Amino acid sequence: MPIPSKAPTPLDPVIADIVRYVYGTTSAGTLALETARLCLLDTLGCGLQALNYPACTKLLGPIVPGTVVPHGARVPGTNHVLDPVQAAFDIGCMVRWLDFNDTWLAAEWGHPSDNLGAILAVADWRSRTALAQGKAPLRMHDVLLAMVKAHEIQGCLALENSFNQVGLDHVLLVRVASTAVAAHLLGLSQAEAANALTLAWADGGSLRTYRHAPNTGSRKSWAAGDATSRAVRLALMAGAGEMGIPSVLSAPTWGFYDVLFKGQAFRFQRPYGSYVMENILFKIAFPAEFHAQTAVECALQLHRQLQALGKSADDIAHIRLRTHAACLRIIDKQGPLNNPADRDHCVQYMIAVPLIFGRLTAADYEDGVAADPRIDALRRKIHTEEDPQLTRDYHDPDKRSIASALTVTLHDGTVLDEVLCEYPLGHRRRRAEGIPLLLEKFRANLALRYAPRQQAQIEALSSSTDTLAVLAVNEWVDAWLVP
Repeated sequence: MPIPSKAPTPLDPVIADIVRYVYGTTSAGTLALETARLCLLDTLGCGLQALNYPACTKLLGPIVPGTVVPHGARVPGTNHVLDPVQAAFDIGCMVRWLDFNDTWLAAEWGHPSDNLGAILAVADWRSRTALAQGKAPLRMHDVLLAMVKAHEIQGCLALENSFNQVGLDHVLLVRVASTAVAAHLLGLSQAEAANALTLAWADGGSLRTYRHAPNTGSRKSWAAGDATSRAVRLALMAGAGEMGIPSVLSAPTWGFYDVLFKGQAFRFQRPYGSYVMENILFKIAFPAEFHAQTAVECALQLHRQLQALGKSADDIAHIRLRTHAACLRIIDKQGPLNNPADRDHCVQYMIAVPLIFGRLTAADYEDGVAADPRIDALRRKIHTEEDPQLTRDYHDPDKRSIASALTVTLHDGTVLDEVLCEYPLGHRRRRAEGIPLLLEKFRANLALRYAPRQQAQIEALSSSTDTLAVLAVNEWVDAWLVP
């Protein structure tokens, strides 16, 4: 038998702080909740678009075909009725598949809306179970508030701590944030939530190798779904009484810091609040890794300039990309690109396509478009370089820019004026311009899956934060189902 310790091991402060935040009074004001509503609609809209891709849909549904779970969670856009662990995977997989949902950029990168897989699955399952027991369901306000908290946990951990520098993927932070909010939505005690979080950290992290050459592949599209489902599983285990690992981060030799983080403790820039949701980056125009968004905007502007001059991409001799360090670290790629997952993480590809075609859509990463020899020819003409000032502006908490600049030289020696874009369309500084387009994107995604009457119903139920917040979670989710 194990020998009981003489004194309980203190809980790592990082974990205690997360639990206090999730279970405390959150100062989520009007801006945070309204942004959460927009994030919710955009994220599920991206999931609907992904349902057009068999590579995604083949992974969805019950583990055992034909299984229907009593009072199970529903998966929007489908007819699946699942346990909350599998439902979290399905929703998380859908919303991340096309790399079109929101983004957070800091020392670590990521997509906080990935946490919606756990949030919506748990909230829907718990609501349907409660109704079956004659109890009250959760409300959509609970979902919005959980989104604010999950965004904040993932985003604040990412501000000063670079997991990619030690080779770990950012979905580790999805698992941690999802575990925390799932525990709260499930009604766990604070002690049980702390146990669940320690288990989440004990899982370590996925290797980033599936995001980088030579191994770039489709796992990056379902990694977030895997993280959210694992989070729900751990929260359920903790709720059943499973013990925690109090010093999972700080334990000498065997803790997370010593094993996986080069002996360094996490650093924090700010206390938890609602900063991340309020400053989240929406992907509005292009399904592309976010560090390329400004470069794509520049490329489209240059495409229009070339057309006005009676020129085309065939007339380009050289392209200079001036950008920030994170862009070059993640998506600066030469050589063959083997699949869509490889192409949507190559900045040269994402510049070449709009310069040639005047567009960048999810379909442009598929083999048919990629076979056009002009794309690789133009990729080889792109020279990339870091601008240290743009890197500093990227990390400046008052700016949070993601700047890129393109200079095009033509075969006849003409050098077009450099086109600089500091803040992409989805940035907080461009909300007035971006929100109407974000809603257009949402409506277009609804139209991919639903008849006009159902589209109108979903829009009406989601038309404002006040309208949405009071709805029972199961009632709102039912509006998204298909026969």
